[in-house]
Formats: sequence, C-alpha cells, structure tokens
Amino acid sequence: MTVTDKVEFEENGYLVARGLFSPAEIEELCERFEALRAGGPIPGHFQPRPPTEDGPADPLHLYPRVMHPHRIDELSLRVLLDTRLRDILEWLLGEEVLAAQSMFYFKPPGARGQALHQDNFYLRVEPGTCVAAWIACDVIDPANGGLEVVPGTHRMDLFCPEEADEELSFVREYVPPPPGLSPVPVGMAPGDVLFFNGSLVHGSQPNRTADRFRRSFIGHYVGRSTERIGRYYDVLTMTGDSVPLPESEGAGPCGTEFGPAAAH
Repeated sequence: MTVTDKVEFEENGYLVARGLFSPAEIEELCERFEALRAGGPIPGHFQPRPPTEDGPADPLHLYPRVMHPHRIDELSLRVLLDTRLRDILEWLLGEEVLAAQSMFYFKPPGARGQALHQDNFYLRVEPGTCVAAWIACDVIDPANGGLEVVPGTHRMDLFCPEEADEELSFVREYVPPPPGLSPVPVGMAPGDVLFFNGSLVHGSQPNRTADRFRRSFIGHYVGRSTERIGRYYDVLTMTGDSVPLPESEGAGPCGTEFGPAAAH
C-alpha cells in the first residue's frame, strides 16, 4: 500500500489490494463453505431450501448466504481477524480496528444481485463509519454479478432507499446514484480484497452466467472510537476479545433499518 492508495481510498471511497490471499487460502475457504452448506441448515446462520414442485428453484434458496460464520467456524474467524486485513484497515482508518460482522456469498449462476445500497444504513455506526473488506473467491466481473461502486458517495450523507426491483435484487432497498454519478464495476481475481467505506453506494447485478459462481467472504470493521452500533453486531478486537458496544439509538436516519447488513 502506498500514499497514492490511501489518497485514492479517501477520494473515491474504495481500494483494491491485489493478491492479498494466496490461491491455496482461497481454495481452503471455498471448500470449507461448500462443506458447511452440504451439512445442512444452521439456525441463525444459513437455511438452504430444497426445490419445490411450484417451479424452478431460486438459486439463492439452494445456496443462501452465510451470516456471521465466524461464530461457528474457526477458519472464518481466522480470516475475519487476519493480520493482513488488520494492517490495511488500521492504515486506512488511522486507528485500531474492531471486527463487527462476517458473511459468505455463493452467488450461483442465475442468482439475483443486490441493488445499490450503503452498509452504514444497516450497521448504524456512531460516530464514524464501518469499512468492508470484500475478499474475492472467484474471478469477479460484470457477467457473474461483480460489485459495482459509485465513487465519491462515501462523502455524502446516508440516502433513504427506494424499493428495489425484486426480479434483480433479493433485498428491498435501492439507492439510486446521485445525479451526475454512475456505478463503476470492480474487476477482481481470487485473493484480491476490496476495501470500501460503509457510506459508499455499491451493489451488484444478477449472475447472468450459466456455469460460474461468484463467491466472496466479507468482513465489516469499525474503528476503536466507535461508541454505538446496530443490534445485530457482536464486536471483537482483532485478537478475538469481545468489545461490548451499546446499540445505536432509534431506527436510523430513515426509520427503516431493522435488519442485519444484507448481501453484496
């Protein structure tokens, strides 16, 4: 990481660290989550649903996202607390960082994406912001539903979302790009990590390929100066110690933030 990288992060709201994780590490991570999925539902974390006779199965029913896997899986906890992530996050934020959430997404062929949104809408960090570390586990491009970001929106306030198109997005919130700004696709290779500000507008299109997954492991982090966070987040130091934080007050700036941070 260079001074130019940090300037890019501050100006655009995101930064890609290329090849931060090795091919062997990514392969191990993918194998672990395939084994978890094959083992069946784990209440509170993921709930695969078998096909029904009513029509074609939703790919996301067969391959649902895994929420907070670090609470049930030692490898996920290791990745969430990885020192390489810690070093970059602390360099970007200028203070000690704390881990707030982990997620894994399979995003199989045909799966819907997630409409443009802001992570701080869900995490409700006070004061400051969360930062995501989005680890690519496959080749990521527009065809298989790679992330899109709207540079510069991290310097704006939280937007109150509109209703998303349920044919394209599996969550209801949609933040239209502000006038004059457009989403930019972020191409990634396995092992690359996208770091982005929690107020950056971002999202993904459906996976339109016939045979390619778009798997990713995501961690959300906050600075040590954080005083409050949403109700669904159990915060840890990067050595794994619990840091109790009070819940953010009210229902957020739009009055609708009741669920945990959704997919990407």
